[in-house]
Amino acid sequence: MINNASKYSTIIKAEAKRLGFLSCGISKAEFLEAEAPRLETWLNKNMNGEMRYMENHFDKRLDPTLLVEGSKSVVSLLLNYYPSETQTDDSYKLSKYAYGNDYHHVIKHKLKSLLYFIQDEIGEVGGRAFVDSAPVLDKAWAAKSGLGWIGKHSNLLTQQVGSFYFIAELIIDLELEYDYATTDHCGTCTKCIDACPTEAITEPYVVDGSKCISYFTIELKENIPTEFKGQFDDWMFGCDICQDVCPWNRFSKPHNEPLFNPHPELLDMTKKDWEEITEDTFKKVFQKSAVKRTKFAGLERNIEFLKD
Repeated sequence: MINNASKYSTIIKAEAKRLGFLSCGISKAEFLEAEAPRLETWLNKNMNGEMRYMENHFDKRLDPTLLVEGSKSVVSLLLNYYPSETQTDDSYKLSKYAYGNDYHHVIKHKLKSLLYFIQDEIGEVGGRAFVDSAPVLDKAWAAKSGLGWIGKHSNLLTQQVGSFYFIAELIIDLELEYDYATTDHCGTCTKCIDACPTEAITEPYVVDGSKCISYFTIELKENIPTEFKGQFDDWMFGCDICQDVCPWNRFSKPHNEPLFNPHPELLDMTKKDWEEITEDTFKKVFQKSAVKRTKFAGLERNIEFLKD
């Protein structure tokens, strides 16, 4: 006889697949003991730079039961964003995740659909959806639920599809069948460490966020330190270098989410186009994009920093 936890887990995973998620893993909602000292050390070394919000809610980051009262399970989900086409070679570069509509909105909609499905099928289940917008250690939960392992570049990796996907969670008060963590398959490879132009990967599995190109081009509100001039390899919003060089990403397959398709003008824009971009064009091309986060002035600053 199949117990309810197993039955519920099976139908949740099937619905997640139907909604377009790449994969779904489930882990027990409990204190992340192994993560606590790692997070504390990382913060103590100021590797969060100006991202002071990383210092807030330390306990909540490690314990989902403090985020969702009575929570029993963390349902982790992956959503592919790998594009079928990339920007022209003569262009300043955007991280691939920012090509289409802002992932926060796209995924939140899918997560809410999944939660409503659970409530319709199973009954009164309480919970919350999280997409990179609350103190949740997404990668740690995804790894704990067997969706991949944390690579030396600190991103989640899977043997089947690499790392070009978003991670999201439902934290719910329903007991489910829990998955097991997988093993690390980075081996002796150090391609991500060797390729990082700002040497942000200070040692295997440790990224100094305050030296990362993504941090400088998105999070940092002041001027980019001049000591990093010439080291950005034309990245104007985010950076994919450590993922692009990862051998596991040769297995990446294009997504099939229309909302992640780029604005028609985006892929054809050259460096000259970017240097002459107006606020109107910015608003048109990035109307629904995560790039809005850096604002027009922020993107202008980044492009100016990249110019010879």
